Amino acid sequence: MVEILAEVNYPSEAANPPLLVIHGLFGAAKNWGALCKRFALTRPVLAVDLRNHGQSPWSDTHSYADMAEDLSRTLKAHGGTWDVLGHSMGGKAAMMLALTEPSLIDRLIVGDIAPVTYDHDQSQFINAMKSLDLAPLTRRSEADKAFAVEDPAVRAFLLQSLDFTEKPPSWRLNIATLEREMPKVLSFPDTSASHSGPTLFLSGGASHYVTAEGRAAATALFPNAEFAELEGAGHWLHAEQPNAFLEAVERFLKR
Repeated sequence: MVEILAEVNYPSEAANPPLLVIHGLFGAAKNWGALCKRFALTRPVLAVDLRNHGQSPWSDTHSYADMAEDLSRTLKAHGGTWDVLGHSMGGKAAMMLALTEPSLIDRLIVGDIAPVTYDHDQSQFINAMKSLDLAPLTRRSEADKAFAVEDPAVRAFLLQSLDFTEKPPSWRLNIATLEREMPKVLSFPDTSASHSGPTLFLSGGASHYVTAEGRAAATALFPNAEFAELEGAGHWLHAEQPNAFLEAVERFLKR
């Protein structure tokens, strides 16, 4: 059992409901810092590191039931009702939280993911992290040159989880568990539960993560779901179109 999640708080004098922000696979709360600061202009914000990521404890398991339970304990410790925003894997964790603890959540925003099983494979990134020789590295620029990930944006994103405060540097990701539990990450639990609260599925217009099948599955579990796309954005829509993403989320939360 993971007792805590590493947290980053963004206080606000605004009286709007607090917002929980949940990162995706291989991410961390710090990746959302710039957006969280902007969200905090209108509401208190809490960003967390999911288990096996960032500063949070490691575990031998990484299921959505696990993550939802971790998040539930965190929100109950803070008290109150929350708006919740999750991207990708974090969006699935947010959905599972809403389905198991609906009283904790007011509005739910799911970023570019659906409650379905995906057949894409993340093993190439796992293998790249495992094969990177950390011993001689002293700075991130050296890791960037040696890291066998072709896309520069993805390479930079993954290297944010490489901790250079240690010698040699180390990954702030439990790679062994994430590799073993990847089938669970790519799937979504079978459940008869539903969540009737306001829910926005916000996807990238250039992404293929939310298909017609995904929308049908989402509507079955979240009968008050609505769907919107950010034109020109891919799967990392919050990083590719941060202003449009911020405006879409705020518009939904203010209604």
